Amino acid sequence: MSDRYMKFANSLLGRQVAPKLGLPQPPVLKRYRPGQPVIEGAVLFGQAPGGRLAASTLGVLGAIGAETWAAEDAALREAAANAGISAKIFSPDSAGDQKFQALVFDATGITDAEGLKALYEFFHPVGRKIRAGGRLIVLGTPPESLEGGARLAQRALEGFTRSAGKEFGGKGVTAQLVYVAEGAEDQIESTLRFFLSPKSAFVSGQVVRIGVGAGATAKPELDWSKPLAGKVALVTGASRGIGEAIAETLARDGAHVVGLDIEPLAEDLKRVTDRIGGSAITFDVTADDAPKELAAQLKKEHGGVDIVVHNAGITRDKRLANMKPEIWDQVIQVNLIAPERITAELIKKKVLHRGGRIIGVSSIAGIAGNNGQTNYATSKAGVIGFVDALRDEVAAGGHTINAVAPGFIETKMTAAIPFGIREAGRRLASLGQGGQPVDVAETIAWYASPGSGAVNGNVVRVCGQGLIGA
Repeated sequence: MSDRYMKFANSLLGRQVAPKLGLPQPPVLKRYRPGQPVIEGAVLFGQAPGGRLAASTLGVLGAIGAETWAAEDAALREAAANAGISAKIFSPDSAGDQKFQALVFDATGITDAEGLKALYEFFHPVGRKIRAGGRLIVLGTPPESLEGGARLAQRALEGFTRSAGKEFGGKGVTAQLVYVAEGAEDQIESTLRFFLSPKSAFVSGQVVRIGVGAGATAKPELDWSKPLAGKVALVTGASRGIGEAIAETLARDGAHVVGLDIEPLAEDLKRVTDRIGGSAITFDVTADDAPKELAAQLKKEHGGVDIVVHNAGITRDKRLANMKPEIWDQVIQVNLIAPERITAELIKKKVLHRGGRIIGVSSIAGIAGNNGQTNYATSKAGVIGFVDALRDEVAAGGHTINAVAPGFIETKMTAAIPFGIREAGRRLASLGQGGQPVDVAETIAWYASPGSGAVNGNVVRVCGQGLIGA
């Protein structure tokens, strides 16, 4: 469904009228187009004294061909030279009208509250120099791995980053905090590529952890235009909406997609899988024998699977006092129990290949709750618990498990929401609009990448930094 108000606000008339009436002016987000570079525009990189991510970050900026600028710092100049890139030196007094598409700051060297001033000193002079649709990324160390003042300081980065996202969101700028564990410095490329690119247009205010584990023992050599080439991806609920977008995006990145849905949607499912060159199978995922039959079919027809996206989900909304037991049971069975049972079977029978990616689809309702959705919110919070419960277990087998939590996404389901609630869902976000199914799909494709082997146990909200559940 199209957002008519957004179209008006960005029309010639709307740009004149909306500010005078105090109406919201949601920015037009630039999403990824196949073949375009990771980032178009200059990137400014800086670091707090003692930071440890300059070499790896500058290496990524060099690999993506970014026009790189560095803050005045002898250590940064040396790191840039070692990375084989010629970084331009930035000075607030001499930069003139230079604008930046991204501001990246290594805050790993901040070890106490006083050191947090480094954030102000880097971002304050360039706050007006970030372009519309730009990117702001702060790199830190997971606080739980630290003690004392360092733990305090690194935890404080979350408040800074989320506030920056809300401050700059009106320009379509997104802000993220990426915690990088010590020893995982060479594992940041996939995540930086995602957050610097238009693929993350509707993801903002998020905290991501890059760790060290069995799935991240080596940095893979990838064709970044087809990172999933040779992979088999199972996508449940693939016949339409977000599931259809996930299937299309994983296929774009090179995967053979096995789309799964229920028999009444078989025709729609086949239309999707035929278009992307995939395979279609119909299953009731709640059936007692579904996990065993699915595992056997994947093994027989595809030799196993590399990526499992648990997207299938239903809503059966009723206030708790009016909810019949079968309505509760249906939602919990489809949204939570089925993914749990299927995952267990695929791992037990070794149908999931080593280095596999398990990806759940939660919801902002699972984080913030929602009136009349106790069953749905319970199931989607359970998906987050599913990630928490399995992250260490699957890492031991070389796999990862993560989840996305979509906010207001423009689908047929949200189109049926009453007008007032629908508009509130769109506008109550830093980016001032609803997302598109492809925004969820791009985040899942980042999780699915072989380059994301160190990204495990994360739940990323795809909600334009929605104020509900923020």
